[in-house]
Amino acid sequence: MGAHEITKGLEVWTLQTLLNVSILLGVFSVGLVLVQGYLDSLRRKLTLRVSLELWDVVVTLLTDLLLAVVVLIGFLVLNPDIMADIKIAVPFIPVGTALFAASLVVRLFYRGHEVGGFRFKIALGLMLSAAIVQIVGFSFVMEAPSGEYLAIHPSPFWEFVKTHLRSNAAPHGLELAQVTFSVMFPLMMIIFGWGGIRAFRQLAGRRGS
Repeated sequence: MGAHEITKGLEVWTLQTLLNVSILLGVFSVGLVLVQGYLDSLRRKLTLRVSLELWDVVVTLLTDLLLAVVVLIGFLVLNPDIMADIKIAVPFIPVGTALFAASLVVRLFYRGHEVGGFRFKIALGLMLSAAIVQIVGFSFVMEAPSGEYLAIHPSPFWEFVKTHLRSNAAPHGLELAQVTFSVMFPLMMIIFGWGGIRAFRQLAGRRGS
């Protein structure tokens, strides 16, 4: 095995591992939002005002940082070259990334991090939908039964999933990956633009106040 093959293999392994970790981080971020009752019970055990305020900031900041990491990794792998190299469940993972990105915009620029509000519920709904979509893609597509298993237990369903919904499966998976990229890349640009415009408006409002 030459140096090029080793380098390429390391690149593929790194990207695949990053994507797998980002899916778990997305689920974890949703979990932090869902267990508000549990977190509030822990919060009530704090006595100092500074501790209470620090607790609220840390929980909110950790959730949003996790979301940002998930979105950045999802956007990183959303390109034709990487999608052809690693197994990405299409369109599940890119759709989940877009939903996470939209939830992040709502949390950052529309006060969607404030527990109990209507926009909090919108952000939570987007996050929960994203996590479910990505979990389904990971479990049923990316980690579908191996070829050895299917050789013993043939299944038209799993064969279809592995040959049509994995981004690196030739030719059907590659074709669906291109279609997914053509739709989801512009959508991600729109979401980024939406967040950027909202951020500039908030900055302009601060200068005017």
